[in-house]
Amino acid sequence: MSPTASSATMIGRDAELAWLDGLLDEAAAGVPRTIVIGGEAGIGKSRLIREFRQRAERTARVVLGQCVDLGTVAAPYAPIKAALRALVAEVGAERALEIVGPGRAAFIALLPELGAVGEPIDAGAIAGGAGASGQLHEAIAVLLETLSHERPIVLIVEDLHWIDPASLSLLRFFLRMLASSRVLIVLSYRSEDVTRGHLLRPFLSELERDRWVERRELARLSRDEVRELVASISDEPPAEGALDVLFRRSDGVPFFVEEVVGLDGCRDESDLPDTLRELLLARYERLSDRAQMLLRLIATGGVRVPHSMLTSVYRGDDADLDETAREAVVGGVLVVEGDEYGFRHALVREAIVADILPGERARYHARYAEAYEALAAAGTRRLAAEISYHWLGANNAAKAFPATVQAVREARRSTAFASAAQLGERALALWDVVDGAEQIAGMSRMEFMGRTASHLRNAGEIDRSLTLLKSALAECPPDDPDFPRLLRDEALALAAAGRPGSIPLLERALDVLGDRAPLMRATVLSALAGRQMIEGRLRQAIDTAETALELALREQSARTASVSLNIAAVCRVNLGDIERGLAELDRSRELAEDDGPAQLRYFVNASDVHYLIGEYARAVELAEAGLARARELGLERNTGVILASNAVDPHYALGQWDETLPLIERALALDPPLQFRVYLLRAKVWARLWRGDAEGADREFRAFRPITAGPVEIEMQTRLSVGRLATELALARGDIAGAWRESQGLFDPRERTAVALGFPYAWAVSRVVAAARAGAGAADAEGAAAVAEAAAAEASLRGLVDGFDAWPLAPLWSALVEAELGGGVDAWRAAVEAASVRTAEAYLRPYSLLRLGEAELAAGDRTAARATLQSAHDEAEAGGVGSVLASVMRVAGAAGLSLDADRRVGADIAGVTDGIAASTDATAELTARERQVLELIAEGLSNRQIGERLFISGKTASVHVSAILRKLGASTRTEAAYRAGALR
Repeated sequence: MSPTASSATMIGRDAELAWLDGLLDEAAAGVPRTIVIGGEAGIGKSRLIREFRQRAERTARVVLGQCVDLGTVAAPYAPIKAALRALVAEVGAERALEIVGPGRAAFIALLPELGAVGEPIDAGAIAGGAGASGQLHEAIAVLLETLSHERPIVLIVEDLHWIDPASLSLLRFFLRMLASSRVLIVLSYRSEDVTRGHLLRPFLSELERDRWVERRELARLSRDEVRELVASISDEPPAEGALDVLFRRSDGVPFFVEEVVGLDGCRDESDLPDTLRELLLARYERLSDRAQMLLRLIATGGVRVPHSMLTSVYRGDDADLDETAREAVVGGVLVVEGDEYGFRHALVREAIVADILPGERARYHARYAEAYEALAAAGTRRLAAEISYHWLGANNAAKAFPATVQAVREARRSTAFASAAQLGERALALWDVVDGAEQIAGMSRMEFMGRTASHLRNAGEIDRSLTLLKSALAECPPDDPDFPRLLRDEALALAAAGRPGSIPLLERALDVLGDRAPLMRATVLSALAGRQMIEGRLRQAIDTAETALELALREQSARTASVSLNIAAVCRVNLGDIERGLAELDRSRELAEDDGPAQLRYFVNASDVHYLIGEYARAVELAEAGLARARELGLERNTGVILASNAVDPHYALGQWDETLPLIERALALDPPLQFRVYLLRAKVWARLWRGDAEGADREFRAFRPITAGPVEIEMQTRLSVGRLATELALARGDIAGAWRESQGLFDPRERTAVALGFPYAWAVSRVVAAARAGAGAADAEGAAAVAEAAAAEASLRGLVDGFDAWPLAPLWSALVEAELGGGVDAWRAAVEAASVRTAEAYLRPYSLLRLGEAELAAGDRTAARATLQSAHDEAEAGGVGSVLASVMRVAGAAGLSLDADRRVGADIAGVTDGIAASTDATAELTARERQVLELIAEGLSNRQIGERLFISGKTASVHVSAILRKLGASTRTEAAYRAGALR
């Protein structure tokens, strides 16, 4: 038997190795890439990665993470922690902590051994809830991104089929957010182990849609490649008959070929083991009993076992261990990697595990559990998940339960919410078979169920969270102190899922609480006020929030007090009490003190409120200040992106269309919660419509409208903004009956207090009424009835608008509504004047000039009409309002009026409109480097800045920019960025 049957050279993978080398070159040039290598067991994934790793280490930092097989609940962040420890060891702990900056606390929570470096970290510096995961993700991304600027980084994570949910979530984040780094991510998985329901399947599906990710399934070797492989092992080519047998029995899988050759089994079929299991165990069975026992012990420990751990679990002296391990290594079963023992292939380990007797397995697991307990007690490593796994394997529930409870705490501490939930469910399964479970856990079963449900909610597993909460509520008596907490948690889960029902649950929780637990009562009241505000019950929300504020101040809870006053302030502003609302909003910021989440909530709502009252520059300023604070808290690419997206609408209002596309795309890339995704997509379609691509906007809106159903049901803001957009789109395509149907949301009694959003919606509806009165027809009887109903709706619309007269923007919107309904030159002159004020959105003035020009034509004043339309043309062109520009040209052309327009610029804008639908195809023609340059163009960077970012000269950047403009058929940098609307 050959001591090793591996070929010194890799056979049949030259193309794959060249492919990997090329992608590393791209990453080194500043184009971050991700590679996913799949294939069946034994196909050569690890060998390919090992060969690539050796080559990559010449020019890059290479860090490796190995997923660990711990059954159904993997240790949280296991492969990531291994890779980070290697990286920190290379650059130094102090430097790593300096780089992660505001993410220090979260980073130390993940790697507690770093806690001794530098000043102590306050656990309160870590964000709460799901934001904590974002803080950790941001910290790790900043570390990789910063270090990659010095030297490219290759992050390898092997055996994704064993990955834990926390690590997978982090990889998702990396794929979206490592956009300005020199990082190459290499992932591998065993394809046959990713069965239906495996958590990796959705991840792999997502990768198909990411053009920065490349997947490759490794193929089996051809007959000629098998001959070459055999020759490289045995120093001579096999006989043709033996080759036929070998090729047929191995199916061209390299590992099987090597095993058969190593067993001298390629002469004829009689020499081959009858089954795959026999083949995998053939080398093992030829070893001594003592070596076989050692291999069973190592197999119980995992894919790799450190020598130090092995000495703790092996029953024998060091010399005996070394001699026995050497036999297994020489026998071609074990390999040594650094200070770890591993199996030559995972398939061999799995075959040996299946050969272990039940009693033996329990004893071995107990040894590992005790060894891990000793290791955890002696150091700073968190190993409770491993201890829990091994005590379960030892069938010792009494010891597995406390380890599992501790593992839940450790997973929560490192923000691995999905793993914390899985471990929590494991603990609940053990609860009834363990004596004193409540004392061990430090809480009741009901509270533990509630916390596990919260972990599920923070991990995005809303349905499982709700199922667990319903089960807990069914078991929990109403007089139990945990009952109101469970009701509150169910309400929060429904809200996170965008489903109705939160308010009744929170009201019931308050009834059950009575006057008990004042601090909890304050948090429930604050949550109820928030839901009432979201659903449009503004006056109720103010009363509830003020009660919550009073309790929170009494209980000295700064966060709850700040949030409660924040909610009351926003409601007051929306009801027209602007001065008091703004003052209370500022007071809520003072109450927040140093509480990060409360501060960020202030910036989110303050920027939104200032947009609603027409203070657009201030809204942008507040959103950017909030983003700066999010950056300080290490949440720039999490909560900070929501704040950045809050700047989109005020940028539109200021006529700054080009600033918004990168904000929207970046926010969408982070896969935000459903409600925020709807806001972003709505804003993207709105810009597309007013910039002149009504057809594309309509198509995009139809694609995402189904996901708005939940938020529309429970959120006033979403109902009104989506309803207005749908009305505008129907008007743009000339469907007056459809526009009237979309208008009905404005007349919903729930929206009578929604002045800020209701007024702009009323303007859109006034255009529907005017079009219906003007005789716009419909093709069918149902449509004709809708048009007739719209034509008769002026009185009800005016009555609605009259109720909005206290709003500070009432003069603007009232003038527009009056002009749409009344028409006439004087009415449109008044509208132009109203749209000329600072608080008017920029696109409204060119629109009003267009309509004034039409009114002047209708009155027979062609001279005045030409001058007005010329002004509308110039302002629409300067402001990028493509829809108005196209209408101006159409109206002037129909009237035979000649406008003094810059034909070239006009053609450019028309070209933008025509080219949007084809932008994806045009972008696809760009090289990887050109796509990267295009992203930086969209950020507004100059050639010199692009060169600095990409480590190239400004002249080279200029060459790339010229090539991009040529390929996209664009005449300006702005036009190129806008045409390439499908940016990453």
